[in-house]
Amino acid sequence: MIRLGVNVDHIATLREARKGNEPDPVAAAVLAEMGGADGIVCHLREDRRHIKDRDLSILRQVVKTHLNMEMAPTDEMMKIAISVLPDMVTLVPERRQEVTTEGGLDVTTNTAYMEEVVSTLRANNIVVSMFIDPDIYQIKTSARLGADYVELHTGYYAHAEDLNKVVEELEKLRSMAAAATKLGLGVSAGHGLNYQNVIEVAKIEQIEELNIGHSIISRAVLLGMETAVRDMIKLIR
Repeated sequence: MIRLGVNVDHIATLREARKGNEPDPVAAAVLAEMGGADGIVCHLREDRRHIKDRDLSILRQVVKTHLNMEMAPTDEMMKIAISVLPDMVTLVPERRQEVTTEGGLDVTTNTAYMEEVVSTLRANNIVVSMFIDPDIYQIKTSARLGADYVELHTGYYAHAEDLNKVVEELEKLRSMAAAATKLGLGVSAGHGLNYQNVIEVAKIEQIEELNIGHSIISRAVLLGMETAVRDMIKLIR
């Protein structure tokens, strides 16, 4: 049965709009779990634009399911991850100017450093996932670097503007999910998925987990966190 990881970054984004204390991403995580979420995702960015170090620390103490920390592969983030010990780390690209993550991590560059990052995290019993574009070279390199999972970037599918492009990107996700499984990698997917486009991705049998944030938080603003999570679970299962 496919799992749902709920990203609570945008709860923190709302909080930072007023530089106050609410809404609290930790409270949102608790409610997401009450709604049936199988895991909580948060991205500790280098500029701390939404999730803060304190949020991550408290989430580690509070989350009962599975805590997935998204982070750039840097020395600073490595130290934080080893200190906090999330269940999983997902390595993602990061640019200061971007509004949200714009594409997958290129794991084919600086492979010696990437291998060191992966091995150090795994030595601390942290499962390692690579957030990558659905590309065979990225998948093969992720396997070679020793990653446990790949998270396929679904943004190109989610933002495709015509049916032919949608079909093309969906087929790419299907074939790359199968390729990753053959190489012994676990497979998850995320980015840009919402209540309208998620079903076809959820049908891909090799995908074990979908990580979704913005659309769930957007619905939660109007209907409540538990309801928004339950609505998404009904769709993907």
